Amino acid sequence: MRLSRIGGILCGGVLVPGWMAMAWAAGGYHLLKKYSIGQAEGSTREYFDYITVDSAARRVYLSHGTEIKVIDADNGSVVGTIGGLKQAHGVAIADEFGRGFITDGAQGKAIIFDLKTLQVTGEAKADKDADSVAYDPASKRVFVMNGDPNSATVIDAKSGSVVGTIALGGGPEFAVADGKGTMFVNMEDKNEVVAIDSNTLKIKSRWPLAPAGTPTALAMDTAHRRLFSAGRKPQNLVVLDAHSGKVIQSFPITAGVDAAVFEPATGMLYVSTREGFVHIFHEDTPDKYSEVEKVKTELGAKTMGLDTKTHNIFVDTADFAATAGTERPQPVLGTFHVLVYGK
Repeated sequence: MRLSRIGGILCGGVLVPGWMAMAWAAGGYHLLKKYSIGQAEGSTREYFDYITVDSAARRVYLSHGTEIKVIDADNGSVVGTIGGLKQAHGVAIADEFGRGFITDGAQGKAIIFDLKTLQVTGEAKADKDADSVAYDPASKRVFVMNGDPNSATVIDAKSGSVVGTIALGGGPEFAVADGKGTMFVNMEDKNEVVAIDSNTLKIKSRWPLAPAGTPTALAMDTAHRRLFSAGRKPQNLVVLDAHSGKVIQSFPITAGVDAAVFEPATGMLYVSTREGFVHIFHEDTPDKYSEVEKVKTELGAKTMGLDTKTHNIFVDTADFAATAGTERPQPVLGTFHVLVYGK
């Protein structure tokens, strides 16, 4: 299923009119479940980052400080733990090779693990502040974004070997693949998105993201060639044409955005923020978008994953308390938990 160009959804062979899709989308997302995870082994502070949902395997990968906690997408039970990390960030799935890749920013490397057993099978050297990570099915490569070094490390997914490093000229955040040989990367300190040829590893273009600034979250509608980039200063979501970089539409959002997910089957776009909200938008047409819901979550729930089977949203956070010497409340060690929102 995918969003039709005439403003409807093709569902089970029946074209659903746009107004019916909007009716389905409008209202109704609420808290379904809460899973308490507890303290990560060896951790001295409560730290959490990206969420990766493998809907086909019914697994959710939670980046949690010194570990990746893996839970069942349906009941929240712990499937396994990948430990021994220093500062885990993201997880990329290369299902065709039965491998997953974890970025560890403190160790400056990517840890390779078996998707079935969750056992570590190897590692690849990246660079310090190895942060977000994305798999490109066109080139069969994994792209690791190294924040402080302003670079990307590229790994062959089949062999696990590093095949190159790309100097990006700025601090990278999220990256997405279009499935046709291009990687798009948000450049946080440059207020732009960069397009990279995933085979030659050359930068093809740079596009400004105004009215958004300090861009972090990035998602894509690959069928209609639309990019969705969300920034923190100013706090805006922008929709770009992935051919030209032209900004098509923009929306104000709440503070501390850190994740965006587009769902082709429904034409829904989800954007989560640290302030404790998930903004939900609908792709009425590839050139027109509407905000249909603003779901209240919890403070700190800035990262997010979407289960495309159930349409449920996963966010995670912790309890927060005032801490001497800090400007804002800090997460309390041992209070990490997952919140599931759905209809």
